[in-house]
Amino acid sequence: MAYDQTAMLKLLRPAMTRILTPLGRALAARGIGPNVVTAIGTIGTVVCALLFFPLGQLSWGALLITVFVLFDLLDGLVARLGGKGGSTWGAFLDSTLDRVADAAIFSGLILYFISKDDALMAAVTLAGLVAGTLVSYAKARAEGLGLTCDVGLAERPERLVVALVATFFAGLGVPYVLPAGMWLLALASAVTVVQRVVHVHSQTRQTRER
Repeated sequence: MAYDQTAMLKLLRPAMTRILTPLGRALAARGIGPNVVTAIGTIGTVVCALLFFPLGQLSWGALLITVFVLFDLLDGLVARLGGKGGSTWGAFLDSTLDRVADAAIFSGLILYFISKDDALMAAVTLAGLVAGTLVSYAKARAEGLGLTCDVGLAERPERLVVALVATFFAGLGVPYVLPAGMWLLALASAVTVVQRVVHVHSQTRQTRER
């Protein structure tokens, strides 16, 4: 299955794989495929984000979403343990449902800010959602053109970590942590979009000059 190759994920992935292997083996033994695991993770994330966040249950929502986000690692593990490996359809489904999950998380937070009559933070969170989507689109479009685009300050794992950690601690009453997290994500995602545009432009210019 496709996943974002970031330094943080490379460090965490071996440890998480060891932890999740027994569960992955049990699912594979029962004939549950990786695409089902991907769908469960996305559905769980969407339900939790749109149910808990607007109600102000930030810590519970962040904890439960973190559990479902782990399914992003578990689907590839199930594919390998089931002897099927990844597939083109599975990679496409995984990437597409990742965007759905991200949209649900940020939409839930937008609804939370709206419930608090905080129009500014709702707008900042929306900007973070849009910029994050552009980050993913830029990479997908570049790779579709045969180019590389594995650059940038804030890829998906970093965005999820910042969003969920900030939301969790906000639910515990830590002041300013959620607004700070949303501002950071909006700015970092915007910078990443620029970095990817510049990177792709550099590659195309080198191609023209050959």
